Amino acid sequence: MPGFLKALDRNAERWALLVFYVLLVVTMAVEVVRREAFAYSSIWGEEVVRYSFIYLAWIGAASAVRERAHIRIDVIMHYLGPRMKALLYMLGDLVMLAVALVALYWSFETVTVSWKFGSVSHGLRVSMVWFLLAVPIGFTLLIARLVQSFIHDVISLRTGRPVFEGNQLFD
Repeated sequence: MPGFLKALDRNAERWALLVFYVLLVVTMAVEVVRREAFAYSSIWGEEVVRYSFIYLAWIGAASAVRERAHIRIDVIMHYLGPRMKALLYMLGDLVMLAVALVALYWSFETVTVSWKFGSVSHGLRVSMVWFLLAVPIGFTLLIARLVQSFIHDVISLRTGRPVFEGNQLFD
């Protein structure tokens, strides 16, 4: 079982992103063909694409936390030692964690209001709760990845190893 959990930890966001991306691209391609070839488009196609994109954004945010790929200004990091880098990354993770916890709390309000009043999407006629859950799910994944990042930074700080700074796009 630990091997499965390790693989899930490594690839959960990737697989979810792949599913939503394929859903988005296939639905969009089908709708373009339907519109251009048959002069007909469905009501649900645009909604599927929109909500797939929303899930992509929130799950992608959690994946970016894991990879330390969020946009940041890190010029000062090049002049700091490994210990100070670890402390700054830990501070950044704590600030981001506080914001994510507040946002997670408030994101449930829209979900509960939608649940209470039974709102449904226009085209799919599916409960809006499933689409509004993208935000709490995204923040929950983001919080989990922030906690993991913080733990890795604490271990790096204790052992004296350099912290993981993410993969660089440019030199």
